[in-house]
Amino acid sequence: MRALKGVSFDLQAGEVHALVGENGAGKSTLIKILTGAVEPDLGSIFLAGERVAGNSPHHSRALGIAAVYQQPAIFPHLTVAENLALVNETGGLARRVRWADRVRTARELLATIGAEIDPEREAGTLSMPEQQLVEIAKALGANVRVLILDEPTASLTEVETERLFGIVGRLRAQGTGIIYISHRLEELGRIADRITVLRDGESVATRQASETTPQQLISLMAGRELAAVFPKRVVPIGDVVFSVKGVGGVSFQVRAGEILGVAGLVGAGRTELAETLFGITPAASGTVQVNGKTVVVRSPEDAIRAGIAYVPEDRRRHGIVGDLPLRANTTLAILDRISANTLLDQQAERALATDWVLRLGVKTDGIDAPANSLSGGNQQKVAISRWLVTEPKVLILDEPTQGIDVGAKAECHRIMCDLAEKGLAIVMISSELSEILGMSDRIAVMRAGAIVGVVERSAATGEGLLALALGHGALGQSE
Repeated sequence: MRALKGVSFDLQAGEVHALVGENGAGKSTLIKILTGAVEPDLGSIFLAGERVAGNSPHHSRALGIAAVYQQPAIFPHLTVAENLALVNETGGLARRVRWADRVRTARELLATIGAEIDPEREAGTLSMPEQQLVEIAKALGANVRVLILDEPTASLTEVETERLFGIVGRLRAQGTGIIYISHRLEELGRIADRITVLRDGESVATRQASETTPQQLISLMAGRELAAVFPKRVVPIGDVVFSVKGVGGVSFQVRAGEILGVAGLVGAGRTELAETLFGITPAASGTVQVNGKTVVVRSPEDAIRAGIAYVPEDRRRHGIVGDLPLRANTTLAILDRISANTLLDQQAERALATDWVLRLGVKTDGIDAPANSLSGGNQQKVAISRWLVTEPKVLILDEPTQGIDVGAKAECHRIMCDLAEKGLAIVMISSELSEILGMSDRIAVMRAGAIVGVVERSAATGEGLLALALGHGALGQSE
């Protein structure tokens, strides 16, 4: 099967050329070819009129082609400065390392993008958005002529996104050509000059960004009209299912059938709150109730027994086990239920996996396929199925549609509505304001580890939520 079929694509100096398409459209393969990771069977690459021959990752980078990928290539046990030095320092293995210069250079690179990250901090302690910023700084440290940004704003909030746009603007003014890959179609009109759409491995259209609407792009990407990316349905809201009081200073309630959106800037404490509620980092104070019963959550096992499920932000590191088959990923959280005397009931495992593949519409070659062979959207469905199989009362979703295409995003939103309709209480953490506004019944805004306001869907606006997140809002908290 060919991933690409005669794609033609050009980039001008000082241009931001967006590349869009559903997962599986061929975007990743095209980028791998440009960066030398994959050798094409046919076609040619030209840089400044010169044909690029014998391309490889090292050769590509020497030519000034750098890529910042959606999944940061960070060495977790090295410092931030050391990660930056790996690609930006020259010299042999026996050279003397000037540590002070290395740290100073790293601090300067981070400062150019407004990242307040300590260069001497261990990279493994960084949040996903912070890792993304380090990757951008790493690329800027090289003398880039072509910069490829793969979903650069997927894990950034509005403030960080504006900062990134400023960086892109400066690079554009310096003559750098930028290939910008994003599923956030609404931002392309602001940042891109042209947009090329890939579908099924082919380039189907190149349009001026200023003359193209998100609706037109969706139609080109899907080959059909997509009714809605946010198919929010009004469902009956029942009694309080999940009540949190004073956990790390945070209090809120979620009712049956309700989707509580949790908004806030990176560093506001949203993911930390989710990890506390799931028992990854147990709370030192406060109480949690599920269906009116107080539960003690000191570990994920306690949370699962209490009926609390958590789909984490980074699905590749914590949501799925890529090398395990889909069937094993689906049942990891309930091995004790489908095992007897340490022996796995394989028939039960296969039946459960098959059932959830059908329920969630997972596109796969079969339940024996490794999870990392699936597209991003289908990996997310598998991550969700792992916890739904535990029959939870509360589902916490951290960035549920980060980095997946519009079609898969609409599917995940449909699944959320289906679950809410069946009475599940859902807590949805998202950095995407359109998702928060489109899918939430109520919205809790966090800042500095606390909820600073809870807003009803009918009263919520992007400007109002951002004002609260920045500390400029005046809305009081309600449960």
